[in-house]
Amino acid sequence: MGLYDFVADIGNKLFGDDEEEGAEKIKEHIEADNPGVENLEVSLADEVATLKGDAKDQAAAEKTVLMAGNVRGVQEVKADALNIPPAAEAEPEVTFYEIQKGDTLWAIAKQYYGDGNKYNQIFEDNREVIKDPDRIFPGQKIRIMAA
Repeated sequence: MGLYDFVADIGNKLFGDDEEEGAEKIKEHIEADNPGVENLEVSLADEVATLKGDAKDQAAAEKTVLMAGNVRGVQEVKADALNIPPAAEAEPEVTFYEIQKGDTLWAIAKQYYGDGNKYNQIFEDNREVIKDPDRIFPGQKIRIMAA
């Protein structure tokens, strides 16, 4: 999947300075919501989280990357070792969006779908990353599915 950049000083604070503890906390964080990755392994070094495992599909891999990257203390996520099976059918096009100051899911839905009422679709597509549609933060990255 490649390398993804994030903002290291925002997001959920799961761990202190111990990178070994950090890797375990990130793994626990991802597995708690289980986006669809089996045999997950996480390592953390110099603010770079490296993910290995078997994703059930592209969406599961993307959600896993976002869950790891939206953790305070993670600046990059390497996901080359996430195994993704070939798609049985065409996967919808996805845009990765970084939340800006003043954004709301309503405004983002209006921008991408032309209808702010579709904010719940964005919330549902990012349920593993966004726990409350009223609590998003600048620098957080989410997935926007094609309209």
